[in-house]
Amino acid sequence: MTIDSHQHFWKYNAQTHDWITDDMSIIQRDFLPADLEPILKQNNIDGCVAVQADQSEAETDFLIELAEKNSFIKGVVGWVDLLADDVYESLEHYSQFEKVKGFRHIVQGESDSEFMLRPKFKNGITELGAYDFTYDILIYHFQLEQAINLAKLFPEQKFVVDHIAKPDIKSGEYAEWQTNIKKLALHQNVYCKVSGMVTEGEWKGWKNADFKIYLDTVVKAFGTERLMYGSDWPVCLVAGNYEEQLNIVQEYFSSFSTLEKKKIMGGNAVKFYKL
Repeated sequence: MTIDSHQHFWKYNAQTHDWITDDMSIIQRDFLPADLEPILKQNNIDGCVAVQADQSEAETDFLIELAEKNSFIKGVVGWVDLLADDVYESLEHYSQFEKVKGFRHIVQGESDSEFMLRPKFKNGITELGAYDFTYDILIYHFQLEQAINLAKLFPEQKFVVDHIAKPDIKSGEYAEWQTNIKKLALHQNVYCKVSGMVTEGEWKGWKNADFKIYLDTVVKAFGTERLMYGSDWPVCLVAGNYEEQLNIVQEYFSSFSTLEKKKIMGGNAVKFYKL
């Protein structure tokens, strides 16, 4: 299967989705399966993984409902309160839904530089492991040290870092990010999503070459066994349409072997999320 390992659905609400600022007005509306399915078909993509965009169990339930009604949604990465004392009860509940594959917290929005190393958060990660749930690491490049320490503490937990850890592509800076993403990749239980790059670069006037050094780095660090394509649709629309962001990845990997391309464009996501 060819899989888009990272996209979102929402019924737009200005309060719930307050992170969608006015300069992102193009995505200040509903985005539902009927909007995405024809785009995936046009681009020969068999299915997707729907990832939470709101930190509530209502969001998780919303994504489960969409996945149950739409077979092309192969997996759900939801949200539970990993800091809660009774987090295991939520995980027990969600373990009954086959399409729920893992969870995510919007750590990029947390000001605490040790957020993922809090005792309660670490307890939540321990509980994930009991149910074989994955965890998506959503951070900015300057939060990578937290992720490195987390991966070190949980060598058996399946982690995937979203959006290549959001390097500052717009400024062209990469040295510190490059050092730390390589350190994170030393942990074999960590995968990486080749996603969310266009929104970290110049929203207007970017070109494919802007992303080469970042792609070179993650390929060297993770190899083709632990990378997976993701669109970050519809967020990507602030900087480019679906085909434009997909073209960055397809053009870059065009010289790779057929097997390597199959892994990056779906095989690794199928393996990681058990789709």
